[in-house]
Amino acid sequence: MSTRIQSWAAMAKGQPLSPYTFEFGPLGADEVEVVVEHCGLCHSDLSVIDSEWGESPYPVVAGHEVIGRVVALGEHAQGLKLGQRVGIGWNASSCMHCQVCLGGEHQLCRTAQPTIMGHHGGFAERVRAHWLWTAPVPEGLDAAKAGPLLCGGITVFSPFLNFDIKPTHRVGVVGIGGLGHLAIKFAKAWGCEVTAFTSSESKRDEAMQMGAHRVVSSVDTASMKSVFGQLDMVLVTVNVMLNWKDLMRTLRPNGRLHVVGVVPQPMAIEAGVLIGGQRSVSGSPTGSRQDIDTMLEFAARHGVVPQTEHFPMSRINDALEHLRAGKARYRVVLEADFAQA
Repeated sequence: MSTRIQSWAAMAKGQPLSPYTFEFGPLGADEVEVVVEHCGLCHSDLSVIDSEWGESPYPVVAGHEVIGRVVALGEHAQGLKLGQRVGIGWNASSCMHCQVCLGGEHQLCRTAQPTIMGHHGGFAERVRAHWLWTAPVPEGLDAAKAGPLLCGGITVFSPFLNFDIKPTHRVGVVGIGGLGHLAIKFAKAWGCEVTAFTSSESKRDEAMQMGAHRVVSSVDTASMKSVFGQLDMVLVTVNVMLNWKDLMRTLRPNGRLHVVGVVPQPMAIEAGVLIGGQRSVSGSPTGSRQDIDTMLEFAARHGVVPQTEHFPMSRINDALEHLRAGKARYRVVLEADFAQA
């Protein structure tokens, strides 16, 4: 079997992606090799391609929302079989022996290997990952749409598990985009009363169709005041500066402002608001493998899937520009078509 893999890679900052061939070494004992069928396109892919988080290790083969089939298993790989449909998200491996890994929170491992940084990701014919980070995809999920669940989906779902959000809770979601639209869908399926915050009036009807019970303008003072003191958790999914004072005021006592969007500047939070209502501010990355499995099963059972647009991978540069321009509604999925390239 040939080890030469076709892919699309960023060869340097500011350049369009171009065809790139690389070779896999021997399959590691704990590794799984997956032939890529579909791969979601996430804003984090853009950030790495464009070196927004510091200089990226070019060439970059991005793509970390992979859906595909297992074609090879290392001798120590567990719980998977050849031909099985699986997903690979943000992490391709972790150390397995540090305190957080031993505690089941592998996503917090300080030496975790991101799928797209110093590792070839899913904009390729095949991708490899540790068996722990290769998650079986339930039969009930549409494989063509499931990719974004492996990053965007688990990012907004894990707070529901980790902070014991109950069906009786009132949850706010800031931003109706790639992350936010999934957060609304998950919160509604979880049983919560959902408030969507948006600065765009044009998204009001869409937010309601996704499951929001009400929509609040995040840039209108009167609209924000209407929900002061009502919410148990507000999930911030955007990467822009917000009116933190007013958002904190929407929380009930013991409420939580939880951040999953990479806000670029320090957040101004008043200590009095935290102390007076025993409120919290927190953040989280992706989720553990156990959380990913739970999320996929929940999504399959409740029919939670992202709203997607599809491009053949041979048009990957068009897809990237579509995302850069803010036109994606709401997640882009690439269909692997290397056989036709």
